[in-house]
Parts: sequence; C-alpha cells; structure tokens
Amino acid sequence: MTKRNRLNAQSVAIISRPDLRLDWCSHAAAKYAVEHWHYSKRMPKSKLAKIGIWEDGQFIGAVVYGVGATAALVQRFGLTSIEGAELVRVALRNHTTEVSRILSVSLRLVRHAFPGLKLLVSFADPEYGHSGIIYQASGWVYTGMTASSPEYIVNGKRWHGRALRHEKPAHLTTVEAASKLDSNYMIVLGSSKHRYLYPLDASLEKQIAPLSKPYPKRPKDSSEPPAIHAGEGGAAPTRTLHNLFPLRDRMSRVDTE
Repeated sequence: MTKRNRLNAQSVAIISRPDLRLDWCSHAAAKYAVEHWHYSKRMPKSKLAKIGIWEDGQFIGAVVYGVGATAALVQRFGLTSIEGAELVRVALRNHTTEVSRILSVSLRLVRHAFPGLKLLVSFADPEYGHSGIIYQASGWVYTGMTASSPEYIVNGKRWHGRALRHEKPAHLTTVEAASKLDSNYMIVLGSSKHRYLYPLDASLEKQIAPLSKPYPKRPKDSSEPPAIHAGEGGAAPTRTLHNLFPLRDRMSRVDTE
C-alpha cells in the first residue's frame, strides 16, 4: 500500500467513526440497559453513578459505578469506604465504538465528578467465561482471584449473597429471606472472580504495583465480548425508547433509586 493509499484509508476510518457521547443518565435508562444487555439482567441496589452511552445519537447502553464490595478491599490501602468504588456494570447493545474507549471516557467523567475517589475496583466472573478483557485493554491492574463466597439458589434462580441481602426485607436475615421465598433453597459455593484495580491517585500506584500479576487469557470458548467491538446482545431500542432517554437526560449523579 502506498503512502497516499494509507492516508486515504485513515481518512475513511476517521470519517466513518461514529459520534460517541457519554453523559449522566437516569436510573430508568441504566436499568433498561442492564436488564436487556448485561448477562446478569439485574440492576445493583447500592448507591450508583450511572453513565449513559450514545452512538450517533442512539442510546446503546450504560456504564454503572457503585459502592459494591469495595470497603474491605480499599481499607487495606488506608482508604475509607467513600474513597473507593466498584465498576458494577458495563451493559451495551451491539455497537461500533471500542469498549476500551467507552470505559476510558467514563473514567474521566467519574474522576471529574468525584475528586475524592482514589481507587476503582472491578471483577470478572470466569463462570460466565469472562476474564476482564475490557479492563486489560484499559490498563487496569490485575491482582489475581478472589476467594469463593456462598451463593443461594432460590426458586431456581442463583443469587450472590450480597445481591440477596440487598433485595430482602430489612427485618429478615439472608437465610430467613431465602427460606421464606423457597423452602427448598440451597446454599452453594460461588466461583472465584478475577479482580482488577484502577488507581485514581498517583500515591496508590506504587502501593498497587507490587500486587500486579500477568493478565489472564481469554478462554477459547468464552462468551465474553472483545474489548474492541463488543455488545452484550439484545435488540436495538425502539424509537419510543430513544425519545424516553434523550442525549441530555441528566439526573442526580449519585442516588439510591
């Protein structure tokens, strides 16, 4: 390929690159994305920061950060629970933009909106064939596998203990809630998950660096979407949905809806 042809090819690529917009979105928009395009089909119940994603003006999904299972993890670095957050969902329909680019823009939004945050955490579940490809492409630090934790099978549906605790009535224990819903419920040992860290504070980089391990490889039979062009599946939103979740659908940055 000649130099002129290479330049023409680059120009075509630039011209055809879709217009990407990320902005704070409503709980309803993020919930729709999670329930339709994320393998869990479940919206977390903790305090959440929800970022909507639009490609050429079309709503294609959401990135959701929250106060998940980060408290104990961030305390080991001398941080308080409000100085750490978890990337809890990346829910995308079929799209063109690289997931790593989407994630990078969302990180800039979070860093700007919450200057007190110093560390982000996320997990990839190998039970679903995920190894954390999008985190690897975005430069997150891989620190190994988590310990297995109990999970509940209630009416044929599998629940992580934390998820069930968020759903149950406050006056019931997790076991009481499970037995009330299903007298034949079961407790099983959950899978270990890949853990990734993303320091937002330069002082943490030195602390985290010694914990870094080689990135795990993506299994050959994995259902995990690639980090370049990916989607969690599902049909395109209807025209009504596009009207319901317009580009500038701003809501409170953190809430407990």
